[in-house]
Amino acid sequence: MSDAREQLIACLPRLRRYARALTGDRTRADDLVQDTVERAWRHLASWRSDGDMRAWLFGIMHNVHVDQLRRPHLQTEALDDTLPDAKAISQADLTLDEMARALRALPDEQREVLLLVVLEDMQYDEVAALLNVPIGTVMSRLSRARQRLKVYREGGPQVPALKVIK
Repeated sequence: MSDAREQLIACLPRLRRYARALTGDRTRADDLVQDTVERAWRHLASWRSDGDMRAWLFGIMHNVHVDQLRRPHLQTEALDDTLPDAKAISQADLTLDEMARALRALPDEQREVLLLVVLEDMQYDEVAALLNVPIGTVMSRLSRARQRLKVYREGGPQVPALKVIK
């Protein structure tokens, strides 16, 4: 039990990083990590001790995130009493802000795959198993995400996300 606890704690920084990139908001990311760890702790008996805890936790986080997206919620915005000094904003801050904006513009499916492969350094087969999709789907989502980011970086027209009509 203590070994599983230590492994879970060791995964927290990666969970926070992925959640932050996935949600684009520190507060929502912290809530997502907390919900993920809570669910993982409740279902710790279902984790195979010979398996990769990181992949198991990312699978739980994916499911929790999808559940949160499906659940209706109020959009809130944190109040900031201080006004930023325009001269204090550095070029690096603008670049990071632009990247965050570009990531948020990606469809959820593409953003998830991109973050898991690029940020979390997961293999395609691991991502496919985690998201329960074929490996070809992972590869095409990653390719489309990279293409959209390239177009965004070059200032080209943004291609709207396709919508499935039933």
